[in-house]
This record gives sequence, structure tokens and C-alpha cells, in this order.
Amino acid sequence: MHVAFFNRSYYPDTAATGQLLTELCEGLVQAHGCRVSVVAGVPLLPADGNGASTGWRVLQLEHHGGVEILRARGTRLSKRRFVGRFTNYVSYFLSACCAGLRLDRPDVVVALTDPPIIGLAGLLAARRFGVPFVMAYKDIYPEAARLLEDFHSETVNRILLGVNRFLARKADRVVALGETMRRMLIEGKGADPAKTIVIPDWADCSAIVPGPKRNTFALGHGLGDKFVVMHSGNVGLSQGLEALVQAAEELAGVDEIEVVFVGEGVKKAGLQEFVRARGLRNVRFLPFQPKERLHESFAAADVFVISLKVGMAGYIVPSKLYGILAAGRPYVAAVEDVSEVCAITRRYDCGLLAEPGKPRDLADKILTLYHDRPLAERLGANARRAALEFDRPLQVKAYYELFRELLSTWRGCRRRAA
Repeated sequence: MHVAFFNRSYYPDTAATGQLLTELCEGLVQAHGCRVSVVAGVPLLPADGNGASTGWRVLQLEHHGGVEILRARGTRLSKRRFVGRFTNYVSYFLSACCAGLRLDRPDVVVALTDPPIIGLAGLLAARRFGVPFVMAYKDIYPEAARLLEDFHSETVNRILLGVNRFLARKADRVVALGETMRRMLIEGKGADPAKTIVIPDWADCSAIVPGPKRNTFALGHGLGDKFVVMHSGNVGLSQGLEALVQAAEELAGVDEIEVVFVGEGVKKAGLQEFVRARGLRNVRFLPFQPKERLHESFAAADVFVISLKVGMAGYIVPSKLYGILAAGRPYVAAVEDVSEVCAITRRYDCGLLAEPGKPRDLADKILTLYHDRPLAERLGANARRAALEFDRPLQVKAYYELFRELLSTWRGCRRRAA
């Protein structure tokens, strides 16, 4: 079975969507014998800091992990401003449309949501080859566009709304990350309930395992004797991380507690300035950690924080949750009641819930885990047990079974029509 994916972010990008797609594609090849092609963009966030170059060619074929990567060249302007992001997205989209014409005939075409209009290129390719089309939502637009602080346009929002409604209705299958997102797609975008399924994100439970607190990462950064409150992953627009810095201010009187941000993102510089302006000594920023060191950096944490701005539940699902579960660490989730994170937290009893955007409540929940170490240990053990239900091989298999079932149904319909 030949599966073709469309998404700008892919190996060696360090963006979460790109890393997860890389793991999915390589898993389909290695565990299920699929042929996989990806129409990806030029890396913007490579792990080594040096993106793969495509020279001046619009398209370039590469191979990694058994996957064929067709690089559709786009601009690589700074993501810190809307103009740069918009130009990157549009230039990649146009190149991806051309790349779709160069693919060997796939059996199934799948589009993700980076950028939010890339599904149009995927649908075009699917219809050209006469094969089924799957729309796999990682974010829902235009709602997720509310996070943009430097650009708001009703015209752009209307276009994104129209595009997403069109794609949700035209897709032969729609994949959501959770039940709340599924409901948003059905009620807000007109997706067919019978064709809309849930396949959550995942972590590799063989690579990320509970480990000792006093490891090389922790000792190297002077965290071995601290009670570490960690936010790991993209320091972006969706989390409302100013509340965590304000919570750190509330916790400043407890010398043992240190708040540690691990990762990069468009909000990092602003948060660093926020911390400097308040003279906080209990907040630290550490750089992005490669996958091979995640188990150590995760083990250095005593408690994690997961947060999501009010109004984003269902439109965005923080993928960092699954790595935290795999590490067997407790967490405080500052999220709305209807969010997927809240549902998992309650179902598996693996974390505490705080009101989003309320630093005092967030600080209180952190203090609860600081003072009650047996509770923290129990929640962490529950987290690891929960992680096994979101293990990478299980979710890769779910995608494989979806593609196999869809292809079988599609071919059956074609035979009957003939």
C-alpha cells in the first residue's frame, strides 16, 4: 500500500507535528510494510540547526528512514511575524501542488494542517489519481488563528473557515485527535459523523521511560537537588505561559522549587524579558533537547505543567501530554473542562487540574504536589500506565487499519460501479 502525506513540517524539523508525522511514516514502513511518500517543505526547525538545502530547485527527492521525501521548496522567512509565516505557507502550498503532480500513483492521500490550506493540495492529488483522501486534523482553523498576536483579519478567517468546511465535507475520512475535536469538526465544519474518527497522538514508550531524577541532564544543569516544575516543548502562542511565570512569582518563597522551560518557540524571548522585569531567580530557560535525550530531561522533572489558553479546547490538543505520561511524572494541567487533556487526566487519575489563566490556582496545585510526595508518586505511576494505551505502535497501527479499511471500501465501490 502506497500512502502519500502532505504536510510542510517533517524530518528534520523539531516542531511537534513534524516529529509525530515522521514517526508515523517510518512506523508504517517498518511495522506494516507500506510504501510512504511525504510532500514536505524545506526544514525550518532542524535539530542540528542546519536545514537541508534544496538549492534552487522547486522540488527535490530525498530518502530517510525508508520514506520518500519530496521537498517542495518554499521561503524560509522568520516565523516571528505574520508576513514571514504567510509567505512561507503560501510558497510551500504552491510548490506542494506541483509536487502532487509528480508523485507516483498512491493508494491513499493524507493531508495534515501545516499550513491549514495544504489539504487542498492533497485533495487535488487524490482526485487526480482517483484514490481516497484522508484529512487528519492537528489544529482547527480559523479558530486556532485567534492565537496570532500580530495579525487578525476577518477576510483571512472567512477563507480559512470556508477551506476547512470544504475539506471536512469532501474527505473520505476525517481524523481528529480527541472527542472534543471530533465534535468541533462535526458541529462546526460539517464533517460526516460516520466518516470522522479519533486517533490521538502518542509517545514512544520504549524510548521515553521513567528514570532516576539525578541523571546527567539534571546534574549538569544543577537541578539534582531542586523540586523541578518543568514545561517542555514548544514555547508558543497557544499555552498562555505568562501564567506559569506569574505562578513562579507566587512560589518564589520556596527556595527548593525551580520552574524550568525546556525548548524554543516564538514566545521564549518575551517570557525571558517577563522574568527579567520581575527579577525572578526561580525560573530558568534551557534549550531544545534532541529526542535521544528526552528521557533524561523528562526524568529531571518532579512535576510538569501543561497549559492551553481559554477557548482553544478541541481546536488544539497539546501533544506534549503523551511524553509526560510515558516519563511517569505527575503534572498540573491548566486547561478547560472540555479539553482532551482534562478527559485523560480524570480518566486515568494522573495529574491535577487548575483553572487556565489563574496563576494562584496553578501555584497552589504545584504546592500540593510539592508537599504531598506520595500523591505525586501515585499520579506518576498512573501516568505511565496511561501512556501504554497511547504508545506509538498502537496509534501507527490504528492509522494503518484506517487506510486498509478505506482502501478496501473504495475499491469495492469502484467494482460495483463498474
